Amino acid sequence: MIVNHRNTLLLLLLIVSVSCQDLKRSEKPKDLIPKDKMIDVLTEISLLHAARNYNKQKLEATGINPDTYIYEKFDIDSLQFERSSDWYSEHYDEYEGIYDSVKNRVQFMKNKLDSLREIEVKIEDSIKQLKKDSIEALDSLKVNPKFRDSLKNDSNKRRDFEDLKRKRIDSLIEPPVSTREEVN
Repeated sequence: MIVNHRNTLLLLLLIVSVSCQDLKRSEKPKDLIPKDKMIDVLTEISLLHAARNYNKQKLEATGINPDTYIYEKFDIDSLQFERSSDWYSEHYDEYEGIYDSVKNRVQFMKNKLDSLREIEVKIEDSIKQLKKDSIEALDSLKVNPKFRDSLKNDSNKRRDFEDLKRKRIDSLIEPPVSTREEVN
């Protein structure tokens, strides 16, 4: 019985070791997307997937097809992207470097957006505080209604005085009609 298990184990080990020999890797495609451009493409894809997961209806309302958008923006086609993606996935070290770069870029964008949001919240809070302070200041400076009427009266008197002054100046420029007739 032990011999039978040992033979089975040896046969299985032999099959596994033979099958792992001489793995053929695909050739480097002629139209391989360069590593830096692949990082850009995968970063944009990550952002589009996040947008789709966040609010799919808004993304659909824009009328943008995410795949077409990526291909047009980076001047690639779906076949070129698939070949490049397959080739990079077979070369794990390069692929891992690409994904680390994408992850770092997305994290950097997130941190920058978070800091902008913090600034926006601070500005909004400052505006709210200024409005509150100005309302409190106006409330503390309530004007006595009698005083307000006296200001109105002063402005009316000033306007009447200006009108009277203007009439005098006009009368000096052009004599009244009755004086003209007397001169003729």
